Amino acid sequence: MTYRDATGSRGTSPDRTERELREALAALAGGVQAAPDAYRTARGEWLRRERRRRLVLAVLVMVVFALATLIGLWVLNQAPADPGVVFSGTGSSAGVSLRPHP
Repeated sequence: MTYRDATGSRGTSPDRTERELREALAALAGGVQAAPDAYRTARGEWLRRERRRRLVLAVLVMVVFALATLIGLWVLNQAPADPGVVFSGTGSSAGVSLRPHP
């Protein structure tokens, strides 16, 4: 199936339109002048953004690590001071005792 213009033919074909558009874009692109240090400037900006991203990531990792450490220490500090049932030595499971014998 080919595309046909619904407005009728007024002397324009797809090939002619494509050719004229190509010529117009080539003329427009030919008039663009790049700055002499454009690459160096763009590369410098990219490297600055990359350094900033890495710095932000490093700070974020340090904050998460410090927060996890503080939460872990707080949880360990909330543990009861008494030895608990597991280490009481009152149970006689196969005669094994966790307390040292005098």
